[in-house]
Amino acid sequence: MYKNILVPIALDHGRDSNQSLKIAKILADEGATITALHVMEEVPSYVAQYLPAGQIEDNAHQLEKRLKGELVGLEGVTAKVVSGHAGHAIVEYATRHDVDCIVVASHRPGLTDFFLGSTAARVVRHAPCCVHVSR
Repeated sequence: MYKNILVPIALDHGRDSNQSLKIAKILADEGATITALHVMEEVPSYVAQYLPAGQIEDNAHQLEKRLKGELVGLEGVTAKVVSGHAGHAIVEYATRHDVDCIVVASHRPGLTDFFLGSTAARVVRHAPCCVHVSR
């Protein structure tokens, strides 16, 4: 069905990402590209100035290593780490890389976002492609 699928994975939420990746595999055409994307929150400049040189790049490298560890045994899935606000960064990545489907997990919400989590809600509203939300 889809040739280029994006699966956002929040490593800091402790959720099992296997369900989203399984869904992506089911939705993928033969030879499709599946990208697992983790968004690292940007460090505000007033904090970044106090960090050792290269710390942010090192953090991104460590997160990519951890993400690749989550993907062990899953063939055909590429790991990427970007920085920014999760909702914006996912939509921006999808737009820039001609993604035709995003498989995003939604957390068990409270009253503020009853049906979707805030990141999933932003992605659903602003994505340039199809979005599959899993719970």
